Amino acid sequence: MSKWTVVAGVAWVVLSVLAFTVDPILGAVVLIFGAAAVVVVQLASSWDQHPDFEARELARSRRRQAKWERTAPSREKDAARFAAHQARQAARRGEQTRQADTPS
Repeated sequence: MSKWTVVAGVAWVVLSVLAFTVDPILGAVVLIFGAAAVVVVQLASSWDQHPDFEARELARSRRRQAKWERTAPSREKDAARFAAHQARQAARRGEQTRQADTPS
């Protein structure tokens, strides 16, 4: 937790207590909006610690490349099966055209 988050939290508690002593509705408003402000301060304090777009995309491309290399054998196997299927289909088409050309 950052120093700014602690300062915002303490200010929020003090202002909420003071607002509730004046008016309960004003206290509720300060409590709700103050909580949102403390959350925003906490999120903003860690904003620079996250990787930028380029770093995320670089990590993503490395994961994709590793998966591509890992699944290469199965892709080659699928390509061979598809080529065999295409050869069988071509043989069937050739057989059907020969039967159609043969006089009965």
